[in-house]
Amino acid sequence: MPYQITPALIIDGTFYTLVIFSVTTWTTILFKIWQFGKNTYDNRHFGKFFWESSDLEAAKNLPDSTFQGPEARVARTGFAWLQESQGAENQKLKFLGKPVELFEHALLEQLQREQRSMDSGLTLLASIGSTAPFVGLFGTVIGIMNAMHQITETGSTSLDVVAGPIGDALVATAIGIAVAVPAVLAYNFFLRKVKHQRANLENFAISFSHLVFNAEIQENL
Repeated sequence: MPYQITPALIIDGTFYTLVIFSVTTWTTILFKIWQFGKNTYDNRHFGKFFWESSDLEAAKNLPDSTFQGPEARVARTGFAWLQESQGAENQKLKFLGKPVELFEHALLEQLQREQRSMDSGLTLLASIGSTAPFVGLFGTVIGIMNAMHQITETGSTSLDVVAGPIGDALVATAIGIAVAVPAVLAYNFFLRKVKHQRANLENFAISFSHLVFNAEIQENL
């Protein structure tokens, strides 16, 4: 006998899908809370010692194992570019141009990598928030269709017969909404955090660039 997909199986699949959505949502939320919290702590820790360093050489020698986070990685990218550009003696195409613009471009590339890291998971939250209600609604529609089919077979239209199956079918929509609400709220919250941390990184990169090239100008005077 060939295997048949029954309405009950579809409804169960809908519930399992929503459960997976819910677990994925809360796992992503917990991870992003940890990620943004760690970024904030690391940036404050690194920024305190970086700006209190006596000179650029002291800031460059801050240990990698102790100082981590987005700002530390941006600073190391800048120091690495400076070291490579000085050793290459401008023989490579990537070092042709105004040093300040090339330096800022190197920092911008690292900023974009940090942006992608902070954005990770947000698309998933947005997708779950937008699709979960429709998944629940799909389960409800199938459930109501199945309930109507059963009512037709029994030939009874009493409230006791109608209300039970339809009420059970509407549970899928309620679960879909319950799954979507945390996903949408979390997406909006983390999107704001991304913008805030991105702005802080841009401010650090600009200040770092000014610091480097002002120091070079003073050395050449």
